[in-house]
Amino acid sequence: MKVSLGCDHGGFAMKEHVKGWLESHGYEVQDCGCYSTESVDYPVYGRAAAEAVASGACERGIVVCTTGIGISIAANKVNGIRCALCSEPLSAEMTRRHNNANMLAMGGGMIGANMADRIVETFLTTEFEGGRHERRVNLISDIED
Repeated sequence: MKVSLGCDHGGFAMKEHVKGWLESHGYEVQDCGCYSTESVDYPVYGRAAAEAVASGACERGIVVCTTGIGISIAANKVNGIRCALCSEPLSAEMTRRHNNANMLAMGGGMIGANMADRIVETFLTTEFEGGRHERRVNLISDIED
């Protein structure tokens, strides 16, 4: 699976940690930046990571800013993206099972590395249940049209 990553300066350390975790677990990574702790604008990198997923270049995406809020909002502006902000594994599981989220947002200033590892693993290994949830996901997609 290929995963796009995006962050701002507040999420840089967490993005780098997640990148290492992904690579050590056999995932291919497309790093959409940023590449340092120098102040940048999170919408630029949230959009880039989301566009990589929306275009099909990546199957899933992960974005990080200090809280995860702003970058998740930016990612969700890209058609076809369902980005969920998760701070623990149960939310990551449920957003995959019920919402077929294709992107995960986390707050680099809100959670630690061990929790991030558990959230990422859950997000990437949980399948969409389909069924009644598919109808609802399709209704969300209809909003974009």
